[in-house]
Amino acid sequence: MEDLQLALILATISPAIGGVLIRGEKGTAKSTAVRALTEILPPVDVVPGCRFSCDPAAPASDCPDGPHVAPEAVSRAARLVELPVGATEDRVLGSLHLEKALAEGITAYEPGLLAAAHRGLLYVDEVNLLHDHLVDVLLDAAAMGRATVERDGVSVTHPARFVLVGTMNPEEGELRPQLLDRFGLTVDVVASRDPAVRVEVMRARLSYEADPAAFVIRYDGPQRELAERIVKARDLLSEVILTDSALRQIAEICASFDVDGMRADLVTARTAVAHAAWSGRTVVEVEDVRAAAKLALPHRRRRNPFDAPGMDEDQLEQAIQDSTPPPPDPEDDPDGGPDNGGPGGGADPSNSGDGADPADPRDGADPADSGDGSTADRSDGSDAPSDPTGPDLPRNSTDPEPADADTNRPGRPTPVGEVVGSSEPYKARLLSVQAAGAGVAGRRSRAITEVGRVVGDRARVGRESGRPHLLATIRAAAPHQHARGRRSFGAEARGLVVRGGDVRLSVREGREGNLVLFCVDASGSMGTKRRMGEVKTAIVSLLLDAYQRRDTVGLVTFAGAEATVALPPTGSVETAVRRLESLPTGGRTPLAEGLMQAAEVLRIAAIRDPRRRPLLVLVTDGRATHGEKAFARAKQAAGWLAQRGIATVVVDCEPRRGVRLGLAGELATDLGAEYLDLGDVAAGNLVRAVTERKAA
Repeated sequence: MEDLQLALILATISPAIGGVLIRGEKGTAKSTAVRALTEILPPVDVVPGCRFSCDPAAPASDCPDGPHVAPEAVSRAARLVELPVGATEDRVLGSLHLEKALAEGITAYEPGLLAAAHRGLLYVDEVNLLHDHLVDVLLDAAAMGRATVERDGVSVTHPARFVLVGTMNPEEGELRPQLLDRFGLTVDVVASRDPAVRVEVMRARLSYEADPAAFVIRYDGPQRELAERIVKARDLLSEVILTDSALRQIAEICASFDVDGMRADLVTARTAVAHAAWSGRTVVEVEDVRAAAKLALPHRRRRNPFDAPGMDEDQLEQAIQDSTPPPPDPEDDPDGGPDNGGPGGGADPSNSGDGADPADPRDGADPADSGDGSTADRSDGSDAPSDPTGPDLPRNSTDPEPADADTNRPGRPTPVGEVVGSSEPYKARLLSVQAAGAGVAGRRSRAITEVGRVVGDRARVGRESGRPHLLATIRAAAPHQHARGRRSFGAEARGLVVRGGDVRLSVREGREGNLVLFCVDASGSMGTKRRMGEVKTAIVSLLLDAYQRRDTVGLVTFAGAEATVALPPTGSVETAVRRLESLPTGGRTPLAEGLMQAAEVLRIAAIRDPRRRPLLVLVTDGRATHGEKAFARAKQAAGWLAQRGIATVVVDCEPRRGVRLGLAGELATDLGAEYLDLGDVAAGNLVRAVTERKAA
């Protein structure tokens, strides 16, 4: 919590830092801390009556409520605006004032949440669940510092500079890299495992619930002191000196972590300056750079979408030590001459700011080993190649299997319980497919959704909410004006008379997300290490595609005597990859049990989210070996799934060499499924086949 409090305070001292992302498990007071921030923020001076909170000292020239000539100043409390996950784009950006347009015949702009958040805080709880179209709106506003609305006859641009604060539970999925990079700082919050700390938390909460007013009075003094300290730090901010040596140190640290772009360097520099002001210093020291790097770099060192954000503190200390110039040797500089590192020829405080307690070198901390996590941090036990020129393509199954290193026999079957890792995933080919009905907003298939381009209109059912289609509503109301008492259509005419039955809602075509459920055969019949490795590589590649297109994924595995839900349907593709990589193989093949378990998962998912279309991906060789009449029971389960119209792709993992039973192909016929042979498709082809199947 100390890091969380520090990050929020630094972002309020210097809004140019760019906001804070708070990642943590449920029940760790993330939202409570953010909402409490408004109690310690200094008040804001605004122009009276301005809906866009213009600063009286420098009002925006393009303010829609302007121009403001010699405006007065009114002080109000700092504003925290919450952006709900289910908000519409009109509510966020603002839109045409429908009542005035219909009743008075005038075009008026109604500001949205971005206008309300200007010069304040914009808070998004569960920001990782935010719809992509709202993410794009936030990205544009955060990059430009203003919001632009061009729709329904409205053309408005207004300032929208705010501190973006988001909270999220990583178990529910990570953020898009573009939005993740927009957050200046990030903090990982976990509940304390110290019983004494947990007892204090419970006492404080129970005390507040017993008497909220007395609880607030008890902490009024410390809270006032904190607010005054923030004001002093803001006033001191412009006086803080960022020396050339400190800039050099920041650049070397960012380079050592191999971050993309220059935003990391800029954010770290601004955070170091804010930390120095918070600490009451006028010169940035090593301590400030260290604190800034710990908050600004963890989420910027991901090499691929499945890397978890994090910071290797040993690597950070090594980078700080390597980038800190040694103190001048008195023998080389007996007169104590000026140091070239700082401005004005003075000694550079960053050279000695941490000199009383220098960081000890970490044994074995080779910067080349700590790297970016793309290959050196691999924890799945795989023998994946690290050729920087690109990933190795899967071999055709007609190629000879490699000889086993231990037995010198080709293609040794995988022992029971052994974990086989995947190779480097392949980039999925982006395809556009036709939709077969309405779905939830996503990036996979064409569908009628709540967002997207307008392709028509429809009548409103009852008091149904939705985005009205203005022109269609006017067309529906126009023929009834005479009957409704509107006799004049000149300059003196009253507004259009609109009834509830006239309202038409927009029909929009966008992209939908799908539920991709993998049902994976993890039994010993899957054969060699290489074959199981190819299977995992193909699935990981499809999971990467699902991550990029914001699909929901699930994982069912079957081996031995039972089927297991390794991962219920979730938006956290990263969790699916981790579960898949740690999946052991071996034992008999309970194929029927696997299919029925998959059917049960899809049944529950349809109840919870009926608009998300499922796709079942069955990966097996079809050799059912568990129980009596194992294959007959599997065929019966397949027929049951086919009757329910579940779209399915069967990937046959049976080796091409030797006797082929063709059981997976027979099973695909019973399922009414698309049939694919693993030896005929690379990972990209598997993704393409699954995507095209969604058009059916």
